[in-house]
Amino acid sequence: MSDEDLSSFSMLDLFRVELDSQAKLLTEGLLALESDNAAEEVLESLMRAAHSLKGAARIVNLNPAVRVAHALEDVFVAAQRGRVFLVRGEIDLLLSGVDLLVKISKGPDEAGPIGDVGQEREIDTFVGSLSALLQGRPSAEEGPSSAGEDAESPRGSAPVADPVGLSAARASIEESTGSDVARKEPDRVLRVTADNLNRLLGLAGESLVETRWLSPFADSLLRLKRRHGELTGMLQGFRNALAAKGLDEETGQRLHAVQGKVAECRKLLTERLAELEMFDRRSTNLSHRLYAEALACRMRPFADGTHGFPRMVRDLAHSLGKEAKLEIVGEATDVDRDVLEKLEAPLTHLLRNAVDHGIETPDVRSRMGKPAHGTVRLEARHNAGMLQIIVADDGGGIDVEAVRRVVVERKLTSVETAGQLGEFELLEFLFLPGFTMKEAVSEISGRGVGLDVVQTMVKQVRGSVRVSTERGKGTRFQLQLPLTLSVVRTLLVEVGSEPYAFPLAYITRTLKLPRSKIGVVEGRQHFSADQGQVGLVAAHQLLGKDTTHSHGDELPVIVVGEQENSYGVVVDRFLGERELVVHPLDPRLGKIKDISAGGLMEDGSPVLIIDVEDLVRSIENLSTGGRLNKVSGSSTGAVVTPRKRILIVDDSLTVRELERKLLDGRGYVVEVAVDGMDGWNAVRTGHFNLVITDVDMPRMDGIELVTLIKRDANLKSLPVMIVSYKDREEDRRRGLEAGADYYLTKGSFHDDTLLHAVLDLIGEPTL
Repeated sequence: MSDEDLSSFSMLDLFRVELDSQAKLLTEGLLALESDNAAEEVLESLMRAAHSLKGAARIVNLNPAVRVAHALEDVFVAAQRGRVFLVRGEIDLLLSGVDLLVKISKGPDEAGPIGDVGQEREIDTFVGSLSALLQGRPSAEEGPSSAGEDAESPRGSAPVADPVGLSAARASIEESTGSDVARKEPDRVLRVTADNLNRLLGLAGESLVETRWLSPFADSLLRLKRRHGELTGMLQGFRNALAAKGLDEETGQRLHAVQGKVAECRKLLTERLAELEMFDRRSTNLSHRLYAEALACRMRPFADGTHGFPRMVRDLAHSLGKEAKLEIVGEATDVDRDVLEKLEAPLTHLLRNAVDHGIETPDVRSRMGKPAHGTVRLEARHNAGMLQIIVADDGGGIDVEAVRRVVVERKLTSVETAGQLGEFELLEFLFLPGFTMKEAVSEISGRGVGLDVVQTMVKQVRGSVRVSTERGKGTRFQLQLPLTLSVVRTLLVEVGSEPYAFPLAYITRTLKLPRSKIGVVEGRQHFSADQGQVGLVAAHQLLGKDTTHSHGDELPVIVVGEQENSYGVVVDRFLGERELVVHPLDPRLGKIKDISAGGLMEDGSPVLIIDVEDLVRSIENLSTGGRLNKVSGSSTGAVVTPRKRILIVDDSLTVRELERKLLDGRGYVVEVAVDGMDGWNAVRTGHFNLVITDVDMPRMDGIELVTLIKRDANLKSLPVMIVSYKDREEDRRRGLEAGADYYLTKGSFHDDTLLHAVLDLIGEPTL
């Protein structure tokens, strides 16, 4: 980290950075001493960490931290020289000193001692306890420290000049932030807000999507090249036919010139097509690299979220009279920053459960032929494009039959049903809120909230969790999570001629359902599946689409929800799987019903990502209120006949209602907008077959509206009719030049005139 980068930190901030790194080293080293209490390398690293903290605390004039760090250093030096033997009791005391240093650093930001009487008393007690360990240390001639410093009194003294100087202290701070100059070149570290990083990733994702437009454009040029080849052949055939009838010299020269121009155009097109293909490859490669680098900025090593777990497992085991150690595998595995933050609570619950419920006491393990020390394993790895987190222990495992008894006792199912449940199904009950195997509540467990928290978090990030167990050998929890929350794998579907994305993690299954398989119970449609009877609902009703399309003899169905709350959502058709960059919706919109976020398709067009949990709640509300529409009435077709939709844009209430009633009576579905801006918002968010607009309106007039519609790549084919009182030729010409497909004056039209114009543009009201 450079001096310029450090300038944005206060001195106390720098000390906290130092402490964060050195406290981790102290904790890991002390835990390592439990298995080898005379390890010279470990003791040396502990002494250096304490010494570095003492120097850093002096720089910021934090005397309480100086006293604690110095006392720790003295003990480590004595242990190096064989004067102190560190076992569990001593290690517990030293770990409490590390906790005390962290507590001291959380004081006010002003430099100087923290004058908290209670904390001062705690420091005196701690330093006194360590002094008791050093009664047999060397004489004063040998000195208490290997650092070459004068001994300090246990109570501390006024700040003195640091023997190694300010530069050494800054070097120590740089080392704590991962810039160890003795081992590698220092990395520059910059402070970037999460919002800026998210925006950068969003732009990189858009760049990646935009590059996908080049490939279909190149394909269209390739088709044009083939047409050139066909044109060349046709010209040659035409020339041959004329030659057979007697081709004069002048005509022959002209044909030859035309053939030459066509050949020249084809050559030029070939060259430009090759250049475009090369640019496509380079641009795609560059955008992928850019996105990968931007995504990497969001990633953190798994180790960043596991610092406190080894200490927690060790202390919890001791409090329960057990021996346990935590093995962490895959500390360098990259994890999305947001996922890592969300993992802390569920992993804490799983590790505590592993020690409390899984690991046996030393005497029980010895009788079973196991080592007295139990092992809890925490592993992180990437697998098949997903992040896998595994928490496993070598304890006694879960008594599946005991789970079966508890399920019946708590009346979660009947005795008959419980007897038919398999191991996997029974273990799923462990994730229910309030479910516990403990008969008594303790400070550690028994309230039945742990595994519920785990499953809730996993669902929030679109993941899954599975548990497996082997009696006498241990239990294994496997969390399957997305690598990043900024990208989601989805199934793209079409509903009402618009695309929607369903996250794959929330889809139970997809199928093409024959209409003959649809049954009706108490007026509600359903079909039979592996999970039992699945209710059927149309996506058109859920997403506010007024029309539905016939699917022939089979309905495309997405099954969502769980067990008895499973529902089959009928869509128009499946469009395939897509990986979408998640774009959060504008906060000013609030929570949009059944929608979680947005994304961009290959052509740059937006697509809404479904909030499946919200969608399931909407289905349940409709079902409870008896408002679910039928998907189909028979195997011959859909109940609702699709009708064409017309948008009327006019600031005159009288004109709007006149036109609406006229077209509605004819069989069209009609919506209205009160001015051009309202109409523009409506036409962008809804699907219409025709727009009828006035010219003179507030906020945006009809000419501007027509211009915007015709300039939009997705709307330019939408027919637009202008109905206006302006009947001058120049007004008519202005409207048609803007792109209107029909111009009708209000002063001259009657009912049949408007209806005939609509029929000419879009035909009969039914599709």
